[in-house]
Amino acid sequence: MSVAFVLIARLAPGLGLGLSWVLLMLGGLLTTVVMVALFERLRDTDRGLALLALLLAVVGALGSAIHGGYQVANLVHPPPVNPPDLPNPIDPRGLVTFGFAGLGLLGFASLMRRTARFPQRLGVLGLVTGIALIVVYLGRLVILTPTNPVVLAAAGLTGFILAPAWYLWLGITLLNDTSRRS
Repeated sequence: MSVAFVLIARLAPGLGLGLSWVLLMLGGLLTTVVMVALFERLRDTDRGLALLALLLAVVGALGSAIHGGYQVANLVHPPPVNPPDLPNPIDPRGLVTFGFAGLGLLGFASLMRRTARFPQRLGVLGLVTGIALIVVYLGRLVILTPTNPVVLAAAGLTGFILAPAWYLWLGITLLNDTSRRS
């Protein structure tokens, strides 16, 4: 999604923007599967925190899907007049997509650090990624302009490095865990 938003959008704005919204929508749906798998492996560590992390992360993922879907709908059938630059009523300035997702990730990452089932450094990367997601939300809330260097730096670091590294490492860890159980 970050590649589409930052790189492709500069070369072909319509394509890059449209692709980024579609990927935001699909990524949100796919993230729910990962969060449920994480919950299944962490619920015995602290059931209450695992459930709270699952709820926050799934709300964040579904908010991402809804936000992307809303934008895709506007691209496919543009409104007759340009609406004012108001926050998305379902995901104001990324509260759900970045804020709730970051909080859910913080919950899961803290649980990961309390069990031997996950590498400790993966838990640390999860904590850093969760904090970065919250910083992206706060940047969008306070600064408003997505092209502001501070917002771009936080979003770029999160979207190009932290989140992909965390999801890739988490995926490998979950696959290895599943292989051992078989």
